Amino acid sequence: MRDAYHEELDSISDSLVDMARFVGSAIGRATTAMLDADLKLAESVIAADEKVDDIQRDLETRAIQLLARQQPVATDLRIVVTSLRMSADLERSGDLAQHVAKVARLRFPDSPVPSDLQATLLEMGQLAQRLMAKAAEVIITKDVDLALQLEQDDDKMDDLHRTLFQHLMDDRWHHGIETAVDVTLLGRYYERFADHAVSVARRVVYLVTGDYADELDPASAAAGDGTAPVEGA
Repeated sequence: MRDAYHEELDSISDSLVDMARFVGSAIGRATTAMLDADLKLAESVIAADEKVDDIQRDLETRAIQLLARQQPVATDLRIVVTSLRMSADLERSGDLAQHVAKVARLRFPDSPVPSDLQATLLEMGQLAQRLMAKAAEVIITKDVDLALQLEQDDDKMDDLHRTLFQHLMDDRWHHGIETAVDVTLLGRYYERFADHAVSVARRVVYLVTGDYADELDPASAAAGDGTAPVEGA
């Protein structure tokens, strides 16, 4: 019975990894659709978001059943509760990738991004995908040091977001209000996507250590105190 219980805990973790990889791929594909004005690719990203929702619903059902049947305590309880929160972050990330694709669809056959900002948006899309890939790795490895690195990596996204606003506020902006709105929304979508990746990593820190990331002693994490094996993981 206990073996089946821990297998179910592992399967919940596997579902989180699947979600993270799926939404990471989705943001990459949405970025390509946006920059290349690829309507077919945009439509595929929009339609595929339903799969993320299905995975989340299935994960929530299994987690609630575990809570009801097994009444987990201590670390096992943290695994279940934290997994539910991470699945919400990942589902929202999928929505944000879908939003990018919807902007691409709305402006087809043109790209919503002017040529002088395409490099910046491409970098934001690539960074968002890398951050989510690292979040998936954190879920698998339970590596606290790697989880904490995501917050530093996210600083680059914030810098890119500020760069967009500098362009928008520049007196030389000549692309019009509609494009300004599109760029503002797109920048926000990528910035929020990155925030959700960081949130997933922070929840893994709590899962492993029992402490919130901003309360964790950096020296303790560096010494490896936060990377002890997790019961049931």
